[in-house]
Parts: sequence; C-alpha cells; structure tokens
Amino acid sequence: MQINTGSGCHLDAEMLERGLRVLQPVDRSVVMIENVGNLVCPALFDLGERAKVVIMSVTEGADKPLKYPHMFRAGGVLVLNKVDLLPYVDFDVARCVDYAMQVNPDLEVLQLSATRGDGLDAWYAWLRAQRDLR
Repeated sequence: MQINTGSGCHLDAEMLERGLRVLQPVDRSVVMIENVGNLVCPALFDLGERAKVVIMSVTEGADKPLKYPHMFRAGGVLVLNKVDLLPYVDFDVARCVDYAMQVNPDLEVLQLSATRGDGLDAWYAWLRAQRDLR
C-alpha cells in the first residue's frame, strides 16, 4: 500500500495510522514501512515501529554511517545488501561496519545478497525474533 506524503518529505505516525486502518494486518503480522528519500528524516520521526532497519548497499560509500549518523544511531539493524557485488566495487565492509559501530555500538549488522540469497536466513531469523517479542 502506498502512502503519499504530499508535499512533505517523510511519513508521520498519523499517515501510518490511516494506512494501517486500510491494511488491517492480522495479529503477529510483520508490516514493513519503506520510508524513502534521504537518510535524515526517517530517523527523526517516531512511527511507533518496533525497530528501524537501515538498508544500504555496497554500491554506496562505506562512510555513510558517518555522513548520516542519526539514521544509524536510530537503527536496530543494518542490512548491508548487494554483497555479491563486492568483487566489482570499491567498498570496504570492515570500515563501513567500524563506522556504523562508532555511531551505534548496539547495531546488529547483517550482510546479504538478495540476488544470491546470501544472509537471507539471518534476515528472516531477525524478522521472526522481532515478531516474537510481542
């Protein structure tokens, strides 16, 4: 379901509430909110979510956690995607993870490739754990 933010740059809790009334998810559902745009606004607004997931790919700079510390500080997990491209891009995973840990020492990091399936078991386990916290 798409929630149009109109002239705003981010979702807010009221917009999400209207969307959830339409969706009517059943108990123990996992509802994912993709808050597109920059890596600043989504970190600053509470939507009532259980966790914020930061998704970045290895095609982006390893210094993203330092450029956007609010998002990485607010995140519960960093999904580092497209690891299958590591042989073809200039990306230092260890440096990126180090930067992320400097910003948020409690951040869990999952490396995955949606194309090859690397790390998906860990991602699914993380999602199940969030659902089971209820």
